[in-house]
Amino acid sequence: MGMMKEFKEFAMKGNVMDLAIGVIIGGAFGKIVGSLVDNILMPIVGILMQGVNFATLSVKIGEAEIKYGMFIGAIIDFIIIALVMFMIIKAVNNMKRKEEAAPSAPPAPTKDQQLLSEIRDLLKK
Repeated sequence: MGMMKEFKEFAMKGNVMDLAIGVIIGGAFGKIVGSLVDNILMPIVGILMQGVNFATLSVKIGEAEIKYGMFIGAIIDFIIIALVMFMIIKAVNNMKRKEEAAPSAPPAPTKDQQLLSEIRDLLKK
């Protein structure tokens, strides 16, 4: 039973839950980008290249068929996802820098500092 309790504590930690949510959202985002590339961008690129359909681009070598058009689509998927992730990370880093740059109030004096200040003030009098 001790191992199950440990596993439950591990699984319910914030970092693990954040990672799980990130993976799920990342998978959904990947599907959205894949659809964008396959259904919108690649047909436009195909039209610009005199009607080339990248999904059907392939080379047959013996019995093997190398579908390099699908590979080009996957590269475009990756570039779009990498660009979006870069922009998100850049925005988060900018927000962190602004928070760090904001001046914070000085910390309240400790009991020792208050006592020393009172002694100083009494000596001045």
